[in-house]
Order: sequence, then C-alpha cells, then structure tokens
Amino acid sequence: MKRVLIAVSLIALLCHTGCETKHEHKKEETKFLVTRPARKDTSITREYVCQIHAIQHIELRVLEGGYLEKTFVDEGQLVEKGQLMFQIMPVILQAELQKAQAEAEMAKIEYLNTKSLADNKVVSPNELAMSQARLDKATAEQALAQARLDFMEIRAPFDGLMGRFRVRLGSLLEEGELLTTLSDNSEMWVYFNVPEAEYLNYKKRTKDDSPVEVKLLMANNRLFEYPGVVTAIEADFNNETGNIAFRTTFPNPEGLLRHGETGNIQMTDLLTNALLIPQKTTFEILDKKYVFVIDENHVVRSRHITIGEEMPHIYVVTDGLTESDKILLEGLRKVRDKDVITYEFQEPDSVMADLELYAE
Repeated sequence: MKRVLIAVSLIALLCHTGCETKHEHKKEETKFLVTRPARKDTSITREYVCQIHAIQHIELRVLEGGYLEKTFVDEGQLVEKGQLMFQIMPVILQAELQKAQAEAEMAKIEYLNTKSLADNKVVSPNELAMSQARLDKATAEQALAQARLDFMEIRAPFDGLMGRFRVRLGSLLEEGELLTTLSDNSEMWVYFNVPEAEYLNYKKRTKDDSPVEVKLLMANNRLFEYPGVVTAIEADFNNETGNIAFRTTFPNPEGLLRHGETGNIQMTDLLTNALLIPQKTTFEILDKKYVFVIDENHVVRSRHITIGEEMPHIYVVTDGLTESDKILLEGLRKVRDKDVITYEFQEPDSVMADLELYAE
C-alpha cells in the first residue's frame, strides 16, 4: 500500500513539474511588439472656438421723432446703398421748411434793398453788413430745416442685409429709437482667442508678417468652402484668461455666413524634425506620461516623457526619448519594470502607417 501511495505522489509531482515547465516555456515564448520613435516633419491642426461677424454691422436709428409712415423693405432683404428703407411722417418738418424758406426769401429781399441803398450811400456799410448777416442766418435755418426733413427718409448707407424690424407701421418713434440692423456680409471677420504660448509660436514662425491661411469649421461640422487669412491681432492680452484675440477675414460670395454665427477656426502649424510616438505606447501615473523602454539586454524600464503636442493617435515628444530608443508598442499591461522580454521589432514608418489607416 505504501508503494502505491509513493508511486501516485511521484506521478503527481512529475505532472506538476511538467505543467510549470510548460507554463514557463510558454511565458518565455511570448513576443512583444517593439518600435522606435519616428523623427520627421509633420503638421498639427489646432482648433479655436470663434465668433463670426459681418465686416460692417450697424444699428439704424431714428434721428428725428415722428410716426413711421411707410416701410419699403422687408426683414432679411438685400438692399443697395442709397435705397429708401423707411419713411417717417414729415408733416411738421415740411411746414418748418416752408417757414424757413419764406424767411430766407424775405432776408434776401431785405439784403438786396439795403445793398441798393448802400451803393447810393443812403445807408452805412454797417447796415449792409447787418442785412447780410440776417440773410446768412435765414439761409442756414433753411438748410437746417431741409436736413431735418431729409432725416425723415431712412436710406441704406451701404449694400447689406436687413435685420429684424424693431418697430411697426404707425409707431410713434422717439429720437434715437432703434429701427433695425444692417449687415454687410460680403466679407466676414472671424474672431478667436489664442493662448500666450501659441501666440508666441505663431509670431516666431511668421516673422515676415506673411498672411497665415486658416479654415473655418462651421456648426454643421463641415468646412467652409473658402479659406481665410489672419488679418489682425489685438493689442493686449486678457489678464483673466491669458489669451489674445486674433481676427481672420473670410470671403463670403454666396452669403452663407451670417453675423452672429459660431464655429471653429482650424490653424495648421508646421513642426520641423518632430519626435513622434503612438499614443498607445504611453501610460499615465499621477498625470504624468510614461513609456516602457527596452535596453540592449531586453530589460523593460519605465521612463517619464514630456508631451509637446497631441494629434490623432500620435504624441509629439519634447523630452525623455531619442529616436534610437526602443519602446514597447503593445502589451503594456503584461509587463513590469525590470522584466526581461523577447520582442519583435516593427519599423516606425510601418507603425505610423497603420495608425493613419486606423484613423481613416
């Protein structure tokens, strides 16, 4: 009986030892994919929330009070410069103009009579000068009455698009009351805010003040057909946000863009000789990025890196790696620091090509 028990124990021990050997053998045979950082020129597209403004957007207000008598345009209508838009009832001002015209005519007759007497030395030159002054005053009052009457006709100061009416026919209008708005949408000014660091990078690469082209991503997630250019940068930084405002100009021949729209500006920045790694090669500890670097003895070492820019599936590394370092591409959760592994090397160009294909 003892011999049977000893035999069973030996068989169990051999099976256990065989399983462990087989398990260790399988572990040793596991190969990991490894690659290197890629050193190349690339570009990164940054997006900024923007506000879209017409190149001219004004409020049309009443210069003289009165009743709104006629409306010659409609909301949303395209009007031409000088086109009559609103008519305010001119009855009182018309009467004032007639009165001023009559007074100017009387002053003119008086002046002519006084001049005739002065020529015959019947009155003094001072009397003629006083008559001339009264005529000038009456003429000025006539011109003022005519100007006030002209204010009763509201005409478009430029070609533009009508806004919403703020008043209706028959409304009693006070001086300065808002009638509507008018927008010149032939070109659009698009404003967006840029952080200080990105502003400094922008100025560094545009020392010759050459125009920088940008794109506009509209609210429907489609790119606007026409590119724009950066035309102005605000003078001061916002102390609360640390941003500075940029202004870009976009052509708008079809009138698709309207004043008050929003979107995103896309600005492309060229990166020369950048060091690129796949995002999936990194892991995070306490908000810091790390990669596993494999040394010449196949030993895995974790290393802290600094990320300069982020692109779809790719990081730009500014510190912590060189292009000769080998980094673990897959299986980051299967290894620990100081593990010895066997690996298969994959060229960086092939890795990047797979990432781009995945991104598409």
